[in-house]
Amino acid sequence: MNTKSDKTFDFWNDHSLEFLEMAMKRDYQETLTSCNGYGKKTRECGDTIEFYLMIKNAVIQSVSYNIKGCLFSHACANTVIKFANGQTIEKARKIAANDITVYLKTLPKEEAHCAAHALAAFHLAIDDYEKR
Repeated sequence: MNTKSDKTFDFWNDHSLEFLEMAMKRDYQETLTSCNGYGKKTRECGDTIEFYLMIKNAVIQSVSYNIKGCLFSHACANTVIKFANGQTIEKARKIAANDITVYLKTLPKEEAHCAAHALAAFHLAIDDYEKR
């Protein structure tokens, strides 16, 4: 018999270490008042991801984010940051939603939109940087 506590236990056992780390990580979650690039994307459900970029000589020095969303969105946003930090703008633009889902290994198919959502917000931040 499955109970609610069984579901919680299954969650921890059914996900990869990569997914669990990225879903629970909050090291980069902060709102910045000053940055070189800012992007915000809100889905029709209300989930919102914001990225703040610090860039020097076309290299991403640091990325922060703020989020109103689920663990899957956190996992995807943190994976974008993992892939983007220290990269050139050109290389960071090449990050694909599939790169995120492959890295996370156990992102449920019905939550794959979270990877696209995180990337859309990240690309808006890059666009903002390039406009400045």
